[in-house]
Amino acid sequence: MSYFLRKLGFYAIALWAALTLNFAIPRMLPGNPVDILLAKLQQRGGTVSPETREAYALLLGGDDSSPLWKQYFDYLGNLARGDLGVSVSYYPANVSDVISQSLPWTVVLVGLSTIIAAVLGVALGAFVGWKPGTWLDSLVPATTLLAAVPYFWLALILTYLLARVLGWFPLQGGYDVTLTPGWNAEFIGSAIHYGFLPALTIVLASIGGWLMGMRNMMVSTLSEDYILTAEAKGLSPRKIMRSYASRNAVLPSVAGFAISLGFVVSGSVITEQVFSYPGIGSRLLSAVQNNDFALMQGVFLFITLAVLGANLVVDMLYGVIDPRTRARS
Repeated sequence: MSYFLRKLGFYAIALWAALTLNFAIPRMLPGNPVDILLAKLQQRGGTVSPETREAYALLLGGDDSSPLWKQYFDYLGNLARGDLGVSVSYYPANVSDVISQSLPWTVVLVGLSTIIAAVLGVALGAFVGWKPGTWLDSLVPATTLLAAVPYFWLALILTYLLARVLGWFPLQGGYDVTLTPGWNAEFIGSAIHYGFLPALTIVLASIGGWLMGMRNMMVSTLSEDYILTAEAKGLSPRKIMRSYASRNAVLPSVAGFAISLGFVVSGSVITEQVFSYPGIGSRLLSAVQNNDFALMQGVFLFITLAVLGANLVVDMLYGVIDPRTRARS
């Protein structure tokens, strides 16, 4: 029990530190965020008045003329109420509304792609690592080559071959714009059709890392004493691979999967840009281009919560799967 309480305490402190950094970083940038936005307004012919300045300061979550400690507590209070401010890029939409509209697209696309890549990579890595030195082992460098290829290059190649040359998939977008979004078969089918190519890009670029990591752990595990003991007992090779070798070799992959799953919320910015996919990555890029600090803070907050939450869950599961972890803590 003390192991789990220590983990909860650690992640509570990590969350507070992340929220504090999320508050501080925009205010540490050169210049005042409010002044930057007002300068852009003037460039577009807008009129700047004291009322305008106050309104822009409120958009960023508080009065920038008030003491920093008061801004900090106002910021925490707004977070507790679920108020993330108003997006400048998508004015007058609230940041929470902008994120809620784009987040499901990224979670479905990147989340499913990450799960598929991890499951396939770990399964293939366990199989290849169980028989090192065979002809299957010689195919591993081909998958690691895909992992070394930049996302945008692989995405452009797949777009050219499968979309432009063969015409199997659309070039860009998340769904057919002539359809009304909703939970109906026609729209879901369109979303799957449009999302297949970016999902394939993520899977091909990710599977090599999972395969290589699991393969190396399997090879290392085969030399352990408990594998020799299981063989001496006369257990079948399938049972040894499944219940002894794979179970222990997969533990590092579980931790890596937690980190990957947490970063699902951040999306794949480059992949989403290549395919003009309406995910959270494109919203983040738009926020950076438009100095939309409220939206940047909101996206970073969701990324932080996702990463910490995923790591907390896996740390808890790790303690259940491997009792040695609790003993060492």
